[in-house]
Amino acid sequence: MRGILATIVLCAVFATPVSAQEMTGTLLQIKKTGTIKIGYRQDHPPMSFLGKDGMPAGYSLDVCKLIVAAVEKKIGGKVKIEYVPVTASDRFEALIGNKVDIVCGSTVKTLTRSELVDFTLPTSISGTTFMTLKKTQIMNNFAGKKIGIVKGTTMVDSVTDLFKEAGVVADIVMLDTTSDGVKALEEGKIDALAQLQIVLIGQVMNAANPDTFAILPNTFSNESFALAVRRNDADFRLVADRVIARLFRSKEILPIYKKWFGDISGSMPTAFQALIQLNSFPE
Repeated sequence: MRGILATIVLCAVFATPVSAQEMTGTLLQIKKTGTIKIGYRQDHPPMSFLGKDGMPAGYSLDVCKLIVAAVEKKIGGKVKIEYVPVTASDRFEALIGNKVDIVCGSTVKTLTRSELVDFTLPTSISGTTFMTLKKTQIMNNFAGKKIGIVKGTTMVDSVTDLFKEAGVVADIVMLDTTSDGVKALEEGKIDALAQLQIVLIGQVMNAANPDTFAILPNTFSNESFALAVRRNDADFRLVADRVIARLFRSKEILPIYKKWFGDISGSMPTAFQALIQLNSFPE
């Protein structure tokens, strides 16, 4: 009897150290520092942006806050959030260089990018299209026009391939941010801006004169948004994936969707409805 009791006591004593010992990567770093660094794009409403109150906001950031809550439960302690602005060009370098722990914005998962970082389950879906000024009325006639594209985005290859296939010769103008593209469009420096449709709609919603712009209704790509994490950090990615799967499985994602996309899309797109089914992994 005493031998059994001694064994139980020893198991209780060593349970916590073994658990802590097994914690690695991002989770261990967060536990040690008490801080998680969230990278976000400042100009991509409604996915992620800097709000009028000076605080980061958006669909992706709401999802990431729930992931932080799951991290707190996992490590058994409170976690402070440090928001770090990133751009399309430096977001992956920031992740690899340990400047951020997760990128919560409007990042499209690709196989090439997966050579640098890992991605969570998809959080949303959209497609590439063009925005112009209404007065230009160029619609789909882009031959000889100046087309703005944010460097470091999937739109670079998408637009290049589209124009090549259609035999369109246009002048591609590389931009640093989507906001730069909107400004260039207003100033007549470009004739159209290529970007994910949901991002363009967010830009128009926040514009001083939204009636100035026209967004083409048709998209020519289907691209999934996901959150970027450090490569080969399965434990941290699993925490994030569990949250995302639960949100879609329980339909808790719906009020978050309505909060950020309700005024934009009206009815929920079929592609997002399909994403709900695809992401509903059982626990």
